[in-house]
Amino acid sequence: MSGKSDQLLIVVSILEGRNFPKSPQRSVVVQASFDGEQLATDPVAHREQPQFCTELAWELERKRLHHHRLHRTPIKLQCFVIDSISNKREGVGYIILDLREVQEVRQEPRWYPLLSSKYTKQKPALLIGVMLENDSKASEASPEGFKARKAPPRRGSASVTDLLPDKLEAVLIPDQGYHQVGPAGLCTDMFVLSVTVAFATRLEQLIPSTKKLSSEQSGFFFYYSLLGNDITSEPFHNLLGPDFEPERASVRIRSSKPVLQTFLSQQPSLQIHLCCGDHSLGSTDVSLSTLAAVSGDLENKAATVEGAFVLLTPKRAKLPALPADLQPTIGVAVSLRREEAPQPSVVNKDRTRAPAEPGPQSSSPVQKPSDHPPPPAPLPPPSSHTESEAESLLEELEFHKEPTGAAASAADVEVPAPLPGQPEVIAAGGASSISVSAPKVAIPSSAHHYCFSLDLRSLGKLSLTHSIAATLRYSYRFFGSAAPIMTNPPVELQRNMEVSLPQSYCAFDFAALPHQLQDTFLRVPLTVELWHRGSTSRDQLIGRASIHLSHLLNSDRTRTVGSTGEQSWKQIHQDRIPVVQPQSPAEKVAELSYVATLEDLGFVRAKEVVLSESLQNEPPAAPPPASHPAASPQGPPGPIGTRETLEYRAALELEMWKEEQEDLFDDQLRRKELRHMQALAEEWKKRYAEREALLKKKEVELSRLEEKLQKTLVDLERREKQMSEAELQTQRLQRELRSEHELTQKEVQEQSRRLQRECDHRVALEREKVQLMEQERERLLQQTADGEARYKQLEREFQLYREQQNLRPEFRLQSDINLMRLEKVELERKLESTTKSKLHYKQQWGRALKELARFKQREHENAMVCLKKQQAELEAMRLRYLATEEKEVVRQDLKELDSIRNELNRLKKQEESSGPAPSPPDHAHGSALNESAEEHLSRLLEERDTLLRTGVYTNEDRIIAELNRQIQETMRDKIP
Repeated sequence: MSGKSDQLLIVVSILEGRNFPKSPQRSVVVQASFDGEQLATDPVAHREQPQFCTELAWELERKRLHHHRLHRTPIKLQCFVIDSISNKREGVGYIILDLREVQEVRQEPRWYPLLSSKYTKQKPALLIGVMLENDSKASEASPEGFKARKAPPRRGSASVTDLLPDKLEAVLIPDQGYHQVGPAGLCTDMFVLSVTVAFATRLEQLIPSTKKLSSEQSGFFFYYSLLGNDITSEPFHNLLGPDFEPERASVRIRSSKPVLQTFLSQQPSLQIHLCCGDHSLGSTDVSLSTLAAVSGDLENKAATVEGAFVLLTPKRAKLPALPADLQPTIGVAVSLRREEAPQPSVVNKDRTRAPAEPGPQSSSPVQKPSDHPPPPAPLPPPSSHTESEAESLLEELEFHKEPTGAAASAADVEVPAPLPGQPEVIAAGGASSISVSAPKVAIPSSAHHYCFSLDLRSLGKLSLTHSIAATLRYSYRFFGSAAPIMTNPPVELQRNMEVSLPQSYCAFDFAALPHQLQDTFLRVPLTVELWHRGSTSRDQLIGRASIHLSHLLNSDRTRTVGSTGEQSWKQIHQDRIPVVQPQSPAEKVAELSYVATLEDLGFVRAKEVVLSESLQNEPPAAPPPASHPAASPQGPPGPIGTRETLEYRAALELEMWKEEQEDLFDDQLRRKELRHMQALAEEWKKRYAEREALLKKKEVELSRLEEKLQKTLVDLERREKQMSEAELQTQRLQRELRSEHELTQKEVQEQSRRLQRECDHRVALEREKVQLMEQERERLLQQTADGEARYKQLEREFQLYREQQNLRPEFRLQSDINLMRLEKVELERKLESTTKSKLHYKQQWGRALKELARFKQREHENAMVCLKKQQAELEAMRLRYLATEEKEVVRQDLKELDSIRNELNRLKKQEESSGPAPSPPDHAHGSALNESAEEHLSRLLEERDTLLRTGVYTNEDRIIAELNRQIQETMRDKIP
């Protein structure tokens, strides 16, 4: 690429976590927020190392990125925990990512700890990678055919568009019956904007699989908003074949062609919703900007955008698209034409009947679905028969048979079970006829007919030392019977052998709701007891085994077809479980092998449940008429026969009329029953079609989920391989780093030992030097004390000499003066040698100070803290000693110089007062004093410079200030 793209993607890769506590009933979600937009990962299992493996991306321009970096806009990641039972969402911590650190080069992911974490005992963290990518597909985000393209401007229309505001709005003119778009001076033409909803197909795909299509009683309708007017279609009730009539809604607009094109290009897409009550089942978007693009020649023909648009639910918008033949679609046509004749309504809905006017001033009940659901409509009266009863009655009409009760098979030891809390559905016992006139129990239409069978196959791995006569026993109340099921006869089970169990197969037929079955199987295990049936002793409970029926629910389902063509689902689970002792569940007694089968035979068929026995009492037969002897001819004539009387004939006609009326009434009842049966059969066919549609929809969803699962499994296998390779590489790097660390640590320890020995050696040398310096100091102090003693002796002699001088004559005084000069020269020579020795000592001490300063510098960089402390104490002691010595030496020198100066001044005054004779010696004596002053000044200068060159002293120290003061005084007292 020659240059950088202006469109960028900020990609945040959330890979995995660590140090999370394990919580099986919860899941973890990471939600990222940036620039007011929130993205979230899919929920993952809450374990020690949750695997997210999700990338979240935001689109933005390069200038916008620079703006966010200047304002230090963060990327905030919040970690939430969701409870799978209560769906409660709880925050456990967050992470702040700095946008200024994000680069366009790929960086390795980093571990970020959760801030304000709820898990205080652990330190959970997330492995996150952030980078910038060039959005090369930004220009290809939308197809070219669906882009809003501007219509070519007409001649002289450039100035018209320049006068338009940035945002055009449609203003309703109620008294004129139209909307005005644009300034009044530019609105010269009248247009009609129409929306037609023509047809819809596959609407059942929008209903969730868990809801029946016929459960909604309020009807379905289409809703959309046209220029602020809420439009609803006529309701319909059949989603499999919508039978609504095409409807058209029109609105009149006063504007001009370029203004109207600009207005339509600014409008959002027209959203059409399929609603049921106040819920939107799905929606589609019809672009009005496309209508503006094709409205080039409105003078000759109308501009139309039409087609079959796919309805999408909010959840399905994020899923892969369904196949083309299963997608729910709606036929919509949006047209714009120039109006020839004015119409009085604002919004018209054209149907086959009289048009309605749902405009803003109309009283038509057309309104937008409110936020609050309306009161539920009253349900229709319950049908006199359920679906299963209707099916059974149809079978009776076809085969002219009465339903009979089901009998359990004695060979399979079938124990029937009813719905929990309801009477039994299938009665146990032999086959016997049951009168249909007996009272029956209604079964819910959603109940399923289940068949559960358990085959206890073998027992083995007995841990007891003696053999037992094994018999298994169990019961499960949910199957409808509390009577125990036992294997018979007992089998002999010995140690380290396995035996088969005779007559251990048992099947149960029962009716139950699916959620009741799942809840019971998940909560209540089936307990099998192992008994020892001795021939002479009482039965003894050996152990118990728990069969968790939840494993059966999790097993694979296979579809089977019965002999009558009915389809059913079968699940089989085979396992070996331990038999443990009742007192100590941790001790295993034996091992049981079993096979459990659950068969779902679908909804319960119409088999009536009898609560009372059939009526067996029949009316007694009429006794035969008694034979009467013939009348005697001699007797009187008998009375007239009863059959020939008028009363008998009237009664006979009445009875015949009653029979005729009964036949007519029975015929009417049969016809009415036949009509009801036909209606029920049609309703049954309709519901069967709905079930077929839902079944197809569910199959498509399951196939799509299966493909997604396969892709996810392949991706997980690939990621697992990558993770294993990365783990091996990480282990290799850890071993290398560990060996490097050990080698480096050994080198550091060896170097530390060498430095320790070197430092100890240098400290010993310095201690020896300090001892030598102490000895030299004692020697110099001794010399100084000797000099002071000689000075005192000389002073006494000089005092004696002065007393004698007062008594002797002049020549004797001159000789004494000469002698004193010689002694003075000798004393000056000794003083000079002492000064030189002291200067040499100071130079040696300066070199020692320099060496000590260099040693102190090296020790400051490498030595340990304890050596620094010792050196500091030694340096402080040396400074105190040096300062004390220097002060003492300077004090002695000053005292000696002052005494010599005073003595010389006194001698000079005596010589001057004695006369002009000794002038040459006085001149020589002045020269000698000047030379001694020069030597003393140079000695002070050299001593000050030596102390400054050591680096230990500065001009602000007291000893340097004292030397400067003495140098100034010496220069002032210098003899000219």
